[in-house]
Amino acid sequence: MPDEHDPAPAGPPTGTALFDAVVNLCKRRGFVFPSAEIYGGIRSTYDYGPLGALMLRNVKEAWWRAMVQERDDVLPLDAAILTNPKVWEASGHLATFTDPLVDCRSCHERSRADHLEPDASGALVCPNCGSADLTEARPFNLMFKTFVGPVEDEASVAYLRPETAQGMFVNFANVQTSMRRKPPFGIAQVGRSFRNEITPGNFVFRTREFEQMEMEYFVPPAESARWLEYWCTERLGWYRRYGIPADRLRLRPHDTEELSHYSSATSDVEFAFPWGWGELEGIANRTDFDLKAHSEHSGVRLEYFDQSTGERYVPHVIEPAAGATRTMMAFLLAAYDEDEVGGERRVVLRLHPRLAPYQVAVLPLSRKEELAPLTAEVLAACRTRFVCERDETQSIGRRYRRQDEIGTPLCVTVDFESVTDRAVTVRDRDTTAQERVPVDALLGYLSERIGA
Repeated sequence: MPDEHDPAPAGPPTGTALFDAVVNLCKRRGFVFPSAEIYGGIRSTYDYGPLGALMLRNVKEAWWRAMVQERDDVLPLDAAILTNPKVWEASGHLATFTDPLVDCRSCHERSRADHLEPDASGALVCPNCGSADLTEARPFNLMFKTFVGPVEDEASVAYLRPETAQGMFVNFANVQTSMRRKPPFGIAQVGRSFRNEITPGNFVFRTREFEQMEMEYFVPPAESARWLEYWCTERLGWYRRYGIPADRLRLRPHDTEELSHYSSATSDVEFAFPWGWGELEGIANRTDFDLKAHSEHSGVRLEYFDQSTGERYVPHVIEPAAGATRTMMAFLLAAYDEDEVGGERRVVLRLHPRLAPYQVAVLPLSRKEELAPLTAEVLAACRTRFVCERDETQSIGRRYRRQDEIGTPLCVTVDFESVTDRAVTVRDRDTTAQERVPVDALLGYLSERIGA
């Protein structure tokens, strides 16, 4: 099969150049589009295109596999986005889920006061125009308010959930009794959350609508410190398992003054983004704050009675909470690479096979009819196990380049010899090495290579 020489070392751009390259690739190759772009878009809102929808689903499924499927102590839940507003009163969101908001009197830009930098005189300045003429900071609640029913009055006020966690807390007793579980056990869900951020930005890193991957792990109070350490190690390892280099990850414990009101200890898994270290996931010891708060406000006892010991207690909760969209962004940034093959620059996404939008691309060498039956047979077989694409436009070299750029780990090429010898050429994305494989052995070979 016509192919390249071994890839020459080159390496990806860094800093702003890396960020710009990944954002450009996302638009050009169908990962992420600005939402309602034909109408000028809406700030910091994005639609996930064909490849982005596939990759985002793969990120969530990889999390689900590690947190639910591979364990026997974590149970799934899918809680409603709209819920009784008393939930947010009990959780403290109505009173404390705020950011300090300031307005610039010169350019009318709104900013978070705690994100502003001082000038040489020590005065806080607008990040847009540099003016120090700012309003006094005032609290701004981040929850989106809506109304339930035909009348818009105070009795019909509801909120889009700002986190998925509270749905798991209010269902603690339902899950525990129906599934007959004894702590330690967890409840996990993946779902959309909404926060009316003052200053969203950095592409999909901080948006007003996003998806969370959260788990609440209920433990005996005396065991909470041990389980916090366990989940910090477990979650940091997950990112490494799926391809982020260790030197681009760190676990940062929170200082006392930055702890949330419900937390006795929290550590963040952080990634080295082009603009600096940024949070991928927080692992918090929420103590018994949430269950006690909901017990007090609802009048329903949310506790566990251990029949073997006669002990009754309110469990403490360890919460690993990650953002699916910013996690996908981190995987893209970590996977982006550039090298030289056959004297030409090549862009390649070195994504883990389970995260790549397509695991296999089936490429007939020619569009001639004699290759069509075998191509269809190979594609149908591969689709029983993998997400695949059939690509038959342009030269085989250009098609290889496209698959490299969107992260497809393996390409299967059907050529004219394949019709007679029933073998195909499998090409590796990272090394560009090729191997001839019999069609009858193809699924087993691909499964071993991809780890499926």
